[in-house]
Amino acid sequence: MLDLSNLNEIKIDLNEETAWVQVGATLGELYYAIAKRSKVHGFPGGVCFSVGTGGPIGGGGLGALTRKFGLAADNVVDARVMDVNGNILDREMNEDLFWAIRGGGGASFGVILAWKLKLVRVPEKVTIFSIHRKLNSSRDLLQKWENISHQLPENLFIRLLIQNGGVERQVELFFQSQYLGPVDELIPLLRQYFPEFNLERNDCFQENTTAGAVKRCYEVSWIQSAFYFYFRKITSPLEVLLDKAIRTQKHYYKETSDFVKTPIPESGWEMIERTFLEEAGPRMILEPLGGKMNEISESETPFPHRKGNLYNIQYTVGWSYNSESISSQKMAWLRKLYKEMEPYVAKSPRTAYLNYRDLDFGTNQEDYSYSKAKMWGEKYFNGNFERLAKV
Repeated sequence: MLDLSNLNEIKIDLNEETAWVQVGATLGELYYAIAKRSKVHGFPGGVCFSVGTGGPIGGGGLGALTRKFGLAADNVVDARVMDVNGNILDREMNEDLFWAIRGGGGASFGVILAWKLKLVRVPEKVTIFSIHRKLNSSRDLLQKWENISHQLPENLFIRLLIQNGGVERQVELFFQSQYLGPVDELIPLLRQYFPEFNLERNDCFQENTTAGAVKRCYEVSWIQSAFYFYFRKITSPLEVLLDKAIRTQKHYYKETSDFVKTPIPESGWEMIERTFLEEAGPRMILEPLGGKMNEISESETPFPHRKGNLYNIQYTVGWSYNSESISSQKMAWLRKLYKEMEPYVAKSPRTAYLNYRDLDFGTNQEDYSYSKAKMWGEKYFNGNFERLAKV
């Protein structure tokens, strides 16, 4: 294991609209560097900005700008990689290697030292909004989201968090959303696609509670939207993006993932609600695809989950006290949910997102072979696994 945390230099070139980012820099440091230089540039990285840039970009990089601009890896235009002999390579020296590290997991092919990233243009004003509902009274809205969220205009991103409501043990829906533009452009779109949200212009400048559903809406800058998706105050100073403090209170969790190609039927949602009510603190995060993702071939990078996928699911369950009995119980619950979801998700193979690695799928052992690795490798890379193995 290599500690690259001090390899954290970032150079922004607004004339070229690119950034060279050493992989020890966090996504937060990258976002900070962009925001300090420009109000109309951003980068389609991940939501969790406390992580380093090496791993998320190397594994693909889903985020709130994916439907508009593609993955983080789709916006890599060059890289510096050290091979086993100490040679520093770039895109021109090895095109196959450059293909592999953009979604194939950078740690498998050498030591990535830096990325050259294409910055994207964002409006000075973007609109963020959230809608809270109860699952048991919002099945029609949930299934409508499944059917159209991937077909919405690419400036509109509406992801869905499903979680257990704690003490009340009610399964809640939390629509967490971003529109790349001002409120006045968003409201007509929502009246067209989601009148059920009942969001009005005035809601975007004050907090409001109506008919049991809490609505929040704000017109902000792109960098403030990054705070919003990571559950930070939108009024936070930019320096929050630079925070590398190590938590003193430990938190443990297990997660896994799926991709969905057809809407989940009523029976599936009944199973999910029933299973969620058995556990404290579970969560599913559903992020719609479509838009730019439909325009990129599944073989363009190792990340194959493109056209034909409606959304990605991240399953997670966490706990604070790591006794053997508690951790075993939590992991058993998640494995049960994952098994129950099998009829409703992508098949042949059942696919998964590399950045949500699940060791239950399999790992390389001392007697590893292509045929053994293929059993789990195709889950992440589908038909691209063979080419990756040859790099």
